[in-house]
Amino acid sequence: MLRRGVPASTNPGAATSLETPRLLLRRWRDDDLDGFAAITAQPEVMRFIHDGRTLDRAATAERLAAYERHWDERGFGLYAAEVKETGELAGFTGLAVPAFLPEIMPAVEIGWRLGRAYWGQGLATEAARAVVAHARASPGLRRLVSIHVAGNEASARVMVKLGMALERETVQPDTGRPVRVYAMNL
Repeated sequence: MLRRGVPASTNPGAATSLETPRLLLRRWRDDDLDGFAAITAQPEVMRFIHDGRTLDRAATAERLAAYERHWDERGFGLYAAEVKETGELAGFTGLAVPAFLPEIMPAVEIGWRLGRAYWGQGLATEAARAVVAHARASPGLRRLVSIHVAGNEASARVMVKLGMALERETVQPDTGRPVRVYAMNL
């Protein structure tokens, strides 16, 4: 179960929410589970995530709990992306430690995932730019990476729009899927 009203961190540089013209990027709430479960159940959304399988509600709840633990342990994490106009959950954008790809560690990754209904509107780029701006203002963070499964050209375009450049092509060890790593200095 997610906790409400718990500060993300005692780190003074941590922001528990960010705003863009169309989105509120905020910590996860209990009532986000159903909306996020609907997103992770979409095959077209999940085809480029991990091994390409969709998640059921229980697996999605585990994922959200892991996202919150990351916030509590690291002082940063993945923000729930809420559409200001409607209050709907569009997906997420934020920062994480990409331990699934040991060859690039230590690293901090910027990532995003939006429900299919929110594709093609520039929301991933808008949200990611806000996260990059916040990361630039954070002491000690000098570099960001972003990783996509080969073939996910929509994510690659967002990475390029952020000013990232292809750093390497490799294989994700636990899935065997080819991935591309983009990077940028802050």
